[in-house]
Amino acid sequence: MDWTHYRFLSLWALPAPPAVVYAALERAEDYPLWWRQLREVHRIDDTTGAVRIRSLLPYDMTFTARAVRRDPAAGVLEIAVSGDIVGWARWTVTPDDGGGTLARYEQTVEVNKPLLRRFAVPGRPVFRANHWLMMRAGRRGLAAYLEAV
Repeated sequence: MDWTHYRFLSLWALPAPPAVVYAALERAEDYPLWWRQLREVHRIDDTTGAVRIRSLLPYDMTFTARAVRRDPAAGVLEIAVSGDIVGWARWTVTPDDGGGTLARYEQTVEVNKPLLRRFAVPGRPVFRANHWLMMRAGRRGLAAYLEAV
C-alpha cells in the first residue's frame, strides 16, 4: 500500500437547485467566503489558480489547481492539482429527489508535502479525519451561503 496516496469521496445534500450549486462551485475564488479551511484562492489565469488550505491540524497545504473539465450540462467540474498534493478532484452536481442538489466530491491525490510524507503511516488516520472535518465544514458553509443568496 502506498501510504501517501489518498482517495476521498464526499456527498453533500444541498438546499438549492443544481444550477445554483454548480455556479457557486464554479467560482473557486469565492470558496474562502463560505469555506473557512480554504484560506486563499488566487486566480493565475482563466483556468488556473493558487490555493492554500488549512484544516484542524497545524499545517498549510498549497497547490496549483488547473481546470480540466467544465461541463454545466453534465454538472461536472474537474481540476488537476500539483504542489503539496498531486492528482485530481471532481465535483458532480445532480438533482436530489427532495428538490435540492446532491454534490459529489471525488479526489485522488498523492501527498508531496515532506512533513506529511514523513508521518504517512502513523498519521494516516489523523490526516483522513482532518480531511473529513474540512469537508463537513465545507458542506455546512456552502449550505449557509446558498441560503443567504
